[in-house]
Amino acid sequence: MDETAIPGEGRRAARKGRHRPRVRAILLSAVVAVAAVALGFGVHRWVQSPQASTVRVSGIPSDVPTSVADLMTLSPVPNRAAPDFTLVDQRGQTVSLSGLRGRAVVLGFMDPHCTDICPIVSQEFVDAYRDLGSRAARAVFLSVNVNPFHNSPADMAAYSHEQGLDTIPSWHFLTGPVPALRAVWSHYGIGVSAPNPEADVLHTSILYFIDAHGVERFIASPMVDHTMKGASFLPAPSLRAWGKGIALVAADVS
Repeated sequence: MDETAIPGEGRRAARKGRHRPRVRAILLSAVVAVAAVALGFGVHRWVQSPQASTVRVSGIPSDVPTSVADLMTLSPVPNRAAPDFTLVDQRGQTVSLSGLRGRAVVLGFMDPHCTDICPIVSQEFVDAYRDLGSRAARAVFLSVNVNPFHNSPADMAAYSHEQGLDTIPSWHFLTGPVPALRAVWSHYGIGVSAPNPEADVLHTSILYFIDAHGVERFIASPMVDHTMKGASFLPAPSLRAWGKGIALVAADVS
């Protein structure tokens, strides 16, 4: 997948699909890049840097290594109250963001039928929960569904089990009526393109780190790369670094 910079946006989206053959990966990547520009999305591709950055973004937690912050494209954001919402999780339980005050929230946006970047982020969440250790009780991992055609709690539960996310006690994959989902997407700047149930879903991929007082503190940009056959991957060291980084930031804002 080609990298496409969207000036001033700082967010990334990745192509995702299910049950669709990956043929001519380079051509498809070019098509997706063009579509992403038209939709206002960015497409982020993992690129190995030959050396660590010597410039550190101001405001990054001191215990997050610069190399990890660079990998995550971790950025502080102006402190504002995270927009509240109420949805249901994979168990059918009602969850509101405001009801999670007192714990850090790592908020993402996923498609339960994704076979591309979402499973990568899911593994990073599982790793982050393990890396938190005794501090895990102070963090909650949330994701809001971006697939308007597969939006039942059963869809969220199936994906959670498949990806091992149900091993995280504080994991909630949230969904609800499409108008309610669209409202959340809008409040958090998430663009979604899902023209029909069989089409690939394009959506903005971003993580929000919300502190124990319900205030947005940091954002990060998940990433993925693809083999020539179209399979998504991220090198194991990068996966581990992402898990560590998510855990460190979550602990910092808890």
